[in-house]
Amino acid sequence: MKKENSRRSFFKNISLASISALALNGCDPKALKEFLQRNFRTLSKKEKNDIVKNLEVKYKETYGKEFHVSAEPAMEGVLFGYALDLSRCIGCRKCVYACVGENNQSREPQIHWIQVLEMEKEKGIDLAHSNVHYNPEKVPEKGKSYFPVACQQCRNPQCTTVCPVKATWQEPDGIVVVDYNWCIGCRYCMAACPYGARHFNWGQPNVPAEEINTEMHYLGNRPRVKGVVEKCTFCIQRVRVGKYPSCVEICPVGARKFGNLLDSESEIRYILENKRVFVLKQELNTQPKFYYFFGI
Repeated sequence: MKKENSRRSFFKNISLASISALALNGCDPKALKEFLQRNFRTLSKKEKNDIVKNLEVKYKETYGKEFHVSAEPAMEGVLFGYALDLSRCIGCRKCVYACVGENNQSREPQIHWIQVLEMEKEKGIDLAHSNVHYNPEKVPEKGKSYFPVACQQCRNPQCTTVCPVKATWQEPDGIVVVDYNWCIGCRYCMAACPYGARHFNWGQPNVPAEEINTEMHYLGNRPRVKGVVEKCTFCIQRVRVGKYPSCVEICPVGARKFGNLLDSESEIRYILENKRVFVLKQELNTQPKFYYFFGI
């Protein structure tokens, strides 16, 4: 029998009798419906609205709180970009923990979407000998510099090209997203990403009910499950309603900048046109929309 590498092809071939058998053998009808759900990009507006309403009910039953789950689409005329002033960053890691809280990342096992690297200032940008386990209570240390790394939100993302079930893609506003319902956990995207920006849930993610962020986006910070890959989405639940990503908002020294690359009057466009700007691993032609610069 010819092997199919498409989840959709599998469901085209599976018999209705088999699905009925699953239901009769005690499978939760809601869980079964969620498992059989089509890829998010193929759903109608009504189907998306029904799905997010069902999720709000599900999360309320689980956590005992009111939730708002959005399926807000990309705005027209917007291409999000990010810039980080390395001359200002003090390595405090406030961005790391603001990201964890905003995006409902697992506390145990712990997952961080942002990594801050400590380097010897006299050696410049030396990724090979950087230290991610420095003590943030002592920063900024004399002779040290700090280099945060997260998803680079590439224009040419290699992670999306290798996914065998098309569970990850780039949205019109440039944000690379994941449909957790379609992710099969093969981790091809992790192998393809040269920035280590994708994270696999080896265990069941744990977010205490009292700490969970109830403002969610279907393609962003809704609770994940064991066996799926997750990543930074520029806080899609925030930026699509006109807010800054949480890491930008929390930065105590104003090192992080965010805006619309298509807006000639935006701060990020000013930075690109007037500062010493570079991207990480430029030689790979991933074309990141995450820019590093020196404001001094």
